[in-house]
Amino acid sequence: MEKKMRGLSALAFGFVILILSACHSEAMTCPEALLILLPCKPFVEGAGPDSPGLLCCLGVQKLTQEASTPETRRVVCQCVKNAAQEFHIDLGKAKQIPQLCHINDPIPIDPEVDCSTY
Repeated sequence: MEKKMRGLSALAFGFVILILSACHSEAMTCPEALLILLPCKPFVEGAGPDSPGLLCCLGVQKLTQEASTPETRRVVCQCVKNAAQEFHIDLGKAKQIPQLCHINDPIPIDPEVDCSTY
C-alpha cells in the first residue's frame, strides 16, 4: 500500500511540474523553485534512496532551464540557499545531484554559495 501511495504521489508531482511548465511566466518565483525541488528533499536529507530519483533530476533540470537569465538565476539561487540553511541537508549529497543527474551548470543547493556570481 505504501508503494502505491508513493507512486501516486510521484505521479501527482509530475502533473504539477507539467502544469507549472504550461503556466510559464517570465520570472520564476521562490515557491515555484522550491516546489520543483521538493522531490530532492528525501535524498538531500539522507532519509531517502542512495541516489536522487527521476523526479528530483527532472526538477533540477527544469530549474536550470527556467532560470535562464542572470537575474532569475540569482533570485532562485538565493531562494535555494535560504531553504538549504533552514533544512538539515547532507551537503555532500546535495553536491552530488548535478553529477548523478547529468546536469551541467545547475543552481547549487548549498547554504554557503555566493549567489552574486550567478
